[in-house]
Amino acid sequence: MSSNSEPGQQAPPSMGQVRFLTVAEVAKLMRVSKMTVYRLVHAGELPAARVGRSFRVAEKDVHAYLEHAYYDAG
Repeated sequence: MSSNSEPGQQAPPSMGQVRFLTVAEVAKLMRVSKMTVYRLVHAGELPAARVGRSFRVAEKDVHAYLEHAYYDAG
């Protein structure tokens, strides 16, 4: 834990520990089209890093998005 973190908070992972996915991998994981992933990224709903002309999405951000996407239909 770094010295400027508050007690009880974890330090952010270093970039070497983050697993980045391509748009195609995110689409496959979420079982949606690549266009849907691009829309989520451009709308700011799914954080992504731009690498050249393509995007990379942190795997943890995909899981966080899916966790918050659940709703009670009942």
